[in-house]
Amino acid sequence: MKKILLADSLDKEAVDKLKSLPQFEVTIKTGMDEAELIKTIPGFNAVVVRSATKITRNVIAAASGLEMIVRAGIGLDNVDVAAAKEKGIQVANTPAATTISVAEITLGLMLSAVRQLGRANLSMKEHKWEKKALSGTELYGKTLGIIGGGRIGLAVAERALAFGMKVIVYDVIKVETTLNITQVSRDELLAQSDIITLHIPKLAQPMLGRDEFRKMKDGVIIVNAARGGVVDESALLEALNSGKVRAAALDVFEKEPPTNFALIDHAHVMATPHIGAAAEEGQKRAGMEVVRILQEKLASA
Repeated sequence: MKKILLADSLDKEAVDKLKSLPQFEVTIKTGMDEAELIKTIPGFNAVVVRSATKITRNVIAAASGLEMIVRAGIGLDNVDVAAAKEKGIQVANTPAATTISVAEITLGLMLSAVRQLGRANLSMKEHKWEKKALSGTELYGKTLGIIGGGRIGLAVAERALAFGMKVIVYDVIKVETTLNITQVSRDELLAQSDIITLHIPKLAQPMLGRDEFRKMKDGVIIVNAARGGVVDESALLEALNSGKVRAAALDVFEKEPPTNFALIDHAHVMATPHIGAAAEEGQKRAGMEVVRILQEKLASA
């Protein structure tokens, strides 16, 4: 029998399914920091995480008998993949499961930014009626620049086209799609876009920094539901203060949870606490994909 540690919460149906499988013994223990995880992980054959728990090199070094690390989500930022590979531990994730969830919240963030919905909501809760101060623009006819033409980027493109937007995409590889979009260079995207949204993994350096902001249109809108750190937050704040960036809608941050709220407190920033994938349907797909991975790759090992 293989012992599985669920170190982050998982969809209930998926948990019930895992518990029903006779080849697995499932333990649920969430909210652990590195020190507690180091004490807990020895003896487990697999550990499942979402985004909160970090599987560091120290955690992997402490593991005994660990065969697999599974992340229920997109990307592997919170897993030291190199350390796992050195110990022969399989690493897997569920890159397609929450595509729709993240694509939809991206459109929601875009709408919130162009129509000042977050500010309008807070204003109403303060019992104010600021109708004249809260004008905005339509998405229709605007040029959307998508940085990253993978699953989520293309899902956003499909939805943006339905809004009547012109869509351009930058990626380091050729984007294969039948959608009516144009692949451009990064500088072309920066110069042409009315709204820029990012759908890329975390990089060694931010994709958007001071140099990139200088190349953008005045009054551009920035949306980031990808990863904290792909946008230089201090450079973004400067661009907001100067008016180069008209508004920003952010679901992810360099430090989570944030400790510096200068950017979040800006009047033209719409902020959400990394909930892009937190739709019931997406989490159910991710959970059941974790079950499938464990059944196929761990149970047969």
